[in-house]
Amino acid sequence: MLEEVEWGDFKLGDLFEIKSTLSFNKDKLTAGNDYDYVTRTSQNQGILQPTGFVNKENINPAGIWSLGLLQMDFFYRHKPWYAGQFVRKVIPKIEFSKNSALWMTATLNNQKNALLSVLVRNVDEKFKNIFVSLPTKNGKIDFDFMERFIAELEAERIAELEAYLSATGLKNYQLTPEEQQVLDNFENLEWEEYKLETLFEKIKTKKLPFKANELPRQKLGKYTLPCLTSSFNNQGLNYFVPKDGATILKNVISIPSNSDIYRAYFQSNEFTVLSDAYALRWIFDDVDLSPNQYLFAVQSINKVTDLPIYSYKNKLGGWNVVKHKYIQLPVKNEHLDYKTMEVLISALKKLAIKDVVQYADQKIAAHEQVIKAS
Repeated sequence: MLEEVEWGDFKLGDLFEIKSTLSFNKDKLTAGNDYDYVTRTSQNQGILQPTGFVNKENINPAGIWSLGLLQMDFFYRHKPWYAGQFVRKVIPKIEFSKNSALWMTATLNNQKNALLSVLVRNVDEKFKNIFVSLPTKNGKIDFDFMERFIAELEAERIAELEAYLSATGLKNYQLTPEEQQVLDNFENLEWEEYKLETLFEKIKTKKLPFKANELPRQKLGKYTLPCLTSSFNNQGLNYFVPKDGATILKNVISIPSNSDIYRAYFQSNEFTVLSDAYALRWIFDDVDLSPNQYLFAVQSINKVTDLPIYSYKNKLGGWNVVKHKYIQLPVKNEHLDYKTMEVLISALKKLAIKDVVQYADQKIAAHEQVIKAS
């Protein structure tokens, strides 16, 4: 489709206004749980948990974009929102439908490098003077093409999602009686504290002769093995190294050792450790944990490591500190209750995937109706 399109260049300043967002006024607060709290973070579409209160005059409408001034991420806002510091609002001067707004979101995010190259105080002026290429017809923006392209792309991705859900067994979100019973009995579980060094050992890995900023962020040639750093993006796996000479790990837990966020992750696919992070293997009871049981342990670990005190400047994320921490795990008859760990995570997975499965089913049904109608 893209090969047949005519393209035209458009100045962002002709398509959008860019404005600062208002800051809090603590003397004029009203209930704000119905609004997204948007910050400069790149995570979760820039949304943090609502504070519970917001100034009425600070509420921004849906149908515009937010721009976080940390990584210059553009997010289209589907509901009213208010902002923290270092956030801009990008207001369209023309009307965009849902699909054409998705197209524009991708177009705007392609400008991130250009915006990152200037000082924050110059971002607004830089933004307004950037030219972008858009599909055109008779010299005007071809919104119809945008609509068709995004609709077909969505249909393709939904079909892939449907196939993945079926292949992995995630399409079945009905709770078994055993899973429902574990959820119902959660408040009555018995818990015991365990020292992390009695549960896990730190895995020794070969030191690799690479620096992160010199490595590809996508698979390239022999660089096919994801490697772990202190980043919390993509579970710390943002670069690739060759497999030759690397310690290849799988089905273990990773934790950063020098970071602002000490969040553990279960790594279910092959990877290796590059720098400022380490991997843990379960050793307690000589039991081989299942993926679900590892996921349970990850959440328990994060209750004692994913805390503000473990900031980069305090250097508290290393194994020599973490191994002395205690986590809580369920017990039954004075023994670790592996079965509850397994079944509870299985139930939570189903609860989490239910909306995704229903969304995919609804989208597929809608596309089938369109096909029949045409």
